[in-house]
Amino acid sequence: MRDTKKNFSIEKGYKMRQFLIGLLFIGFATNGAAQPGTKLKLWYDEPAYKWTEALPIGNGRLAAMIYGTTGVEQIQLNEETIWSGGPNNNTNPEMAKVLPEITRLFFEGKYQEADDLANAEKRAKNNGMKYQPVGNLWLTFPGHEEVNNYYRDLNIEDAISTVKYQLDGVEYTREYFASLDNGTIMVRLTASEKGKINCTLGMDCDLRSRVLVENDSTIHLSGITDDHEGVLGQVRFEALVKPLVKGGEIKLLDRGLKIEQADEATIFISIASNFKNYRDISGDGFAKADSILKKALQTDYETAKGRHQEIYRHFFKRSTLDLGDSGASAKTTDQRVVDFKNGDDPQLVSLYFQFGRYLMISGSQPGSQPMNLQGKWNDRVDPPWDCKYTTNINAEMNYWPAELTNLSELHEPFLKMVKELSQSGQETARILYDARGWVLHHNTDIWRITGPVDWARSGLWPTGGAWVCQHLWEHYQHTGDREFLADAYPAMKGAAEFLLDILIEEPTHGWLVIGPSVSPENNYLPKINVGVGNTMDNQLVFDLFSNVIRTAKTLGVDAAFADSLATAKDRLPPMQIGQHSQLQEWIKDWDRIDDTHRHVSHLYSVYPSNQISPFRSPELFQAAKNSLIYRGDVSTGWSMGWKVNLWARFMDGDHALKLIGDQLSPSLPNEKGKETGGTYPNLFDAHPPFQIDGNFGCTAGIAEMLMQSYDGFVNILPALPTKWQKGEVTGLVARGGFVIDIRWENGKVVELIVESKLGGNLRIRSLDQLVNVEGEKLLLANGENQNPYYQLNPVKTPLISKKAKLKKTKLAKTWMYDFPTEAGKIYTFKAVN
Repeated sequence: MRDTKKNFSIEKGYKMRQFLIGLLFIGFATNGAAQPGTKLKLWYDEPAYKWTEALPIGNGRLAAMIYGTTGVEQIQLNEETIWSGGPNNNTNPEMAKVLPEITRLFFEGKYQEADDLANAEKRAKNNGMKYQPVGNLWLTFPGHEEVNNYYRDLNIEDAISTVKYQLDGVEYTREYFASLDNGTIMVRLTASEKGKINCTLGMDCDLRSRVLVENDSTIHLSGITDDHEGVLGQVRFEALVKPLVKGGEIKLLDRGLKIEQADEATIFISIASNFKNYRDISGDGFAKADSILKKALQTDYETAKGRHQEIYRHFFKRSTLDLGDSGASAKTTDQRVVDFKNGDDPQLVSLYFQFGRYLMISGSQPGSQPMNLQGKWNDRVDPPWDCKYTTNINAEMNYWPAELTNLSELHEPFLKMVKELSQSGQETARILYDARGWVLHHNTDIWRITGPVDWARSGLWPTGGAWVCQHLWEHYQHTGDREFLADAYPAMKGAAEFLLDILIEEPTHGWLVIGPSVSPENNYLPKINVGVGNTMDNQLVFDLFSNVIRTAKTLGVDAAFADSLATAKDRLPPMQIGQHSQLQEWIKDWDRIDDTHRHVSHLYSVYPSNQISPFRSPELFQAAKNSLIYRGDVSTGWSMGWKVNLWARFMDGDHALKLIGDQLSPSLPNEKGKETGGTYPNLFDAHPPFQIDGNFGCTAGIAEMLMQSYDGFVNILPALPTKWQKGEVTGLVARGGFVIDIRWENGKVVELIVESKLGGNLRIRSLDQLVNVEGEKLLLANGENQNPYYQLNPVKTPLISKKAKLKKTKLAKTWMYDFPTEAGKIYTFKAVN
């Protein structure tokens, strides 16, 4: 053991919080708080008293929540590999015995018996592990409880959080960031007068842990994660906190460190664990944390800050959005959320769009773990839904903005997880289904479990692999990276092999269907969820088979296998339009017009897929729109984020903006005392409680309102709200590697700039007649788009109920052009005056 001055053990964390937390609520005076200097800031005139008021920082691997309290500051800490349990496979072989019986009962019309059998069987050895917090760093500032001119912010242009206030004529400033360069979290304390930095530092942790105070003035917290559902906690982690001061001195205390009369102090936080990958926890957490810390200590603060900002801005500045500013940005961010729905604050939409991109840059860096239900920010030992990866919508939604908003490299952690699941899921496919390839159900964790978990209404869903593989294809569609596609192909093929093996013949029509399965978390009859041939499953199989066929052709491999997929695809059920003129969610016409369930799974075909189009499939387009109308607008936060995208695809910008308003409403207790969906004061999405997917869903939806590229062309301003008459967006990425900038006034394109990364035909659809920058007319589009990234997969003609009464969709007149491009060149267009 290294030499130490003081050390003590902790069973479940020493409760420094218990005697400090009361200080958090001591009053202070604001007396005209400072105003933000940039519009891309979240800012407040008081500290955070709740976790959902604190501000998030992160560097992909580490994350922290900053409260900004003056007397006792709390910095809540996370490291992405701190999960309960250890390597395991949760597949329960007993489940395999009942799957065929569930299907048989369904086909015999014994729906309740099939559902009861599915819920009676224990689905998994465990339901997945928990993402857990490291603990807290506490900074205590004696006498700083009552201050003046308080201000705190999160500047998302440079990923730095700042707290400022005045006390006895001295201005105190704190800066916080999670370095994208040196891998630590850094805190800097300064004052307008020398010798004024006086504080104590201490740590606590609610997991099994102990704290050592080293002779070199380093706090060292060691811990181990919880046992959970029969799996022994095996992740050992180390957190090192090291302050450096100019002037003054550092003293060692029993429970931490004391800084006295310093001119300034810089605090470094380094955290690591023994986790190496989902099968290997043989790493040395201390050696890693210590190495990162020692390297970081070699660089002065301003240099470290500059390097962090440079890396961050490399990603952030690729895309901008300006919708104008009514002046509401002068109000605190929490007040803007309160006022948004009944006011005029277009800049809050821009801020929210960029906040989603900020969270992605901060939470998902190449080489890191993908973002879970809360990204990387969690303060609970027992977090909601264990903070796992819910793969029936939520995990995918986290990465919807990645390609579209020019953050393609940050997609990598999710894409890597898909490859890992394609390995861990092979055992589950073999044990439960006696099938080739691999399977993923509706949940996974850092150990890449793939067995069905929780209740049958969510867990008995074997098409998760198809959905996550869609991200592999979309990454290729946006980047044209053939090397990546070749590397991703085995995972795509394995997912297709599994589905090909489990397809069964539906007796009435001879269709090939998936079962038993569910339409995620919804029921078709009272309390009955489990069925066969659900619409979303059919759509997912259609997409995966189509993508694998095209990939095999692109790579020049597996022609026979591709043919087998094409044959099976031809036997999938067509989409069906039911008695309420709706897109059917199930194989039978069971939809209810009073069903307001948060999941709209069958509308996957509209977004994020591209199977339904107003131009190619107008009947399905109208039926899908009817389904969304029946579902209603009010829902949980992430569901409203999904609906923003759907209304954008339905080319109804005003309705999409209405959903943004619903999402940007405060999450408050309803008449039953339960929080509603919406947004917390720190702009986190409220499911409730917090789920980060709603933030990313809405960011993607805002981009989809301004540019779409799913339907064989690049659609310019397809869902522009009436209120957004003037604006500018830059850096949106269309399929085929086209980077799009749009400036518009009076709802009309003033300038369209396209950078072609890959070359090829650019097909543009616009409400405005366009010419190139020289004023030359463009060639009107004719026939199929020959750009290979814009090939479409025609869907079958739908079956339509005799009771359906579809109204013909009225589409605005548009212009569609073809324009040849060369890789690396930039092209400019404008509307005809």
